Amino acid sequence: MSLRLSTVILPYRRWHEGGRAAWVRAEQLGFHTAYTYDHLSWRSFRDGPWFGAVPTLTAAAAATDRLRLGTLVTSPNFRHPVTLAKELISLDDISGGRITLGIGAGGTGFDATALGQEPWTPRERADRFAEFVPLLDRLLTEDAVSHEGRFYSAHEARNIPGCVQRPRLPFAVAATGPRGLKLAARYGQAWVTTGDPKLYETGTPEQSVAALRGQFGKLTEACEAAGRDVAELNKVLLTGFTPDRARPLASLDAFVDFAGRHQELGFTEIVIHWPIPDSDFAADEKVFERIAMEALTQLD
Repeated sequence: MSLRLSTVILPYRRWHEGGRAAWVRAEQLGFHTAYTYDHLSWRSFRDGPWFGAVPTLTAAAAATDRLRLGTLVTSPNFRHPVTLAKELISLDDISGGRITLGIGAGGTGFDATALGQEPWTPRERADRFAEFVPLLDRLLTEDAVSHEGRFYSAHEARNIPGCVQRPRLPFAVAATGPRGLKLAARYGQAWVTTGDPKLYETGTPEQSVAALRGQFGKLTEACEAAGRDVAELNKVLLTGFTPDRARPLASLDAFVDFAGRHQELGFTEIVIHWPIPDSDFAADEKVFERIAMEALTQLD
């Protein structure tokens, strides 16, 4: 599989004040997919504008024709499989079958307590994720679903006519631990990682590559246990969270070097953040656009 280049557009701008323009430009630049975060708020953006992922993607679907769209990532922190399935089926229909669902177990950020609950422990997040993903899979592939689980229930939930994409829209499962990787191997059409978070502050790019190589090994083992060929999965790296940080976007040559090293590991899709001034994702927009238009030709 040849390398794909995608972007993630954070939903912090009003639609008619730069929001729409970014998604249209992403299609013009030739990105494979444009994703957005599915959070209620996020880190340094908490006290500023922040819009919902599903309405944003719906508007983006209406503003574009070819660009794939998706979340990086949705989580159980504030989602329920029954209501999420209905929204996803609607979004897949509106987009003409261009939606990918990035999905993960969630973290301890603002989403974890926004509904008034206590933050879940890592074990509870894993337990919920292990129930969430299979139930969502059923809801997106069956006309009527009933389920009584430990965390989630569905009573004759109807989802007709189902997804445009068959048997359902693809899941890109974010995971590094054994239980999440098992879900990726069983239900994912793609696997997503941001690298090893323990290396972000003090690690080196070389240590990051080694850690990612180890994650690939564990993914391969999970796929073998599931009776699946790991080559079937798209392998997605969401950049910006490895020790390299924003350096790959400093120049076209820097990005080609970074992407080449990670392509050699086995990644099939690299996702870069749309530049946001005065943030961790600040970057020169001209360099960013040059990377979008020229980088892949140097990696073939």
